[in-house]
Amino acid sequence: MKTVKQLLSTKSSEIFSISTDASVLDGLQLMMEKNISALLIMEERKLLGIFTERDYARKIILQGKTSVDTPIHEVMTASPITVSTGDSLDHCMQTMTDKHIRHLPVIQGGELMGMVSIGDVVKFIIEDQKQTISQLESYISS
Repeated sequence: MKTVKQLLSTKSSEIFSISTDASVLDGLQLMMEKNISALLIMEERKLLGIFTERDYARKIILQGKTSVDTPIHEVMTASPITVSTGDSLDHCMQTMTDKHIRHLPVIQGGELMGMVSIGDVVKFIIEDQKQTISQLESYISS
């Protein structure tokens, strides 16, 4: 089975994060600029939480808070569920399904290695299956 490490090798190694004292508006602006739907909350290279579009909808809009006045640490998901580089993509999909989440930070040896989304996992699996089908078709036709 394919692993998180293999998936990460196909992605950009850039990690988007913001500090705990930033406002929700700062986080939303960064997410818009980078066209991402989740942002890691970090302090001194330590992962403290994750902020997603779902957090914004449920913890800002529905609770009547403002993006300008609310620090992101008040609405982030603290201690997010993580995976390691050796975990299988099946494990990632099962975790995302069971926990109703779409993003998993990747931690290896206490260090943040990246983040995988459900979209990353599905795209990687589809590409892998296309390659397998192509190889099988080539084998059959030869």
